Amino acid sequence: MHVNCVGAIIFDAAGRLLLIKRGRPPGEGLWSIPGGRLEAGETDADGVRREVMEETGLRVEVGRLAGTVDRPGLGGATYVIRDYLATVTAGVPVAGDDADDVRWCGPDELARLPLTAGLLESLADWGVLPR
Repeated sequence: MHVNCVGAIIFDAAGRLLLIKRGRPPGEGLWSIPGGRLEAGETDADGVRREVMEETGLRVEVGRLAGTVDRPGLGGATYVIRDYLATVTAGVPVAGDDADDVRWCGPDELARLPLTAGLLESLADWGVLPR
């Protein structure tokens, strides 16, 4: 079974990436970009805006599709994740919903944090992060 999901790739003015610490499976305890499953009838852009608001309290403008990945999900499902670039339009990041923490991370921090599998490689492959 395929489950449609979206994610948000958000940078601040200093070039730091916004990450959330996942509070639930899959990837509980790992750091990743905000995102999750689409709800019935929801567009990708609506899903990105909702997930970012739920997990970080930020309002965003959704930009272009950066890339798509398939990841193993719960119960044998395959999560088809479409990650979009997004820009903060309002708010201050505060962890909410299924996020245990939220923070802006520079390249040095990204190398040290326990990240979800394949995140850095995908972002680099898509030309979003420097290699």
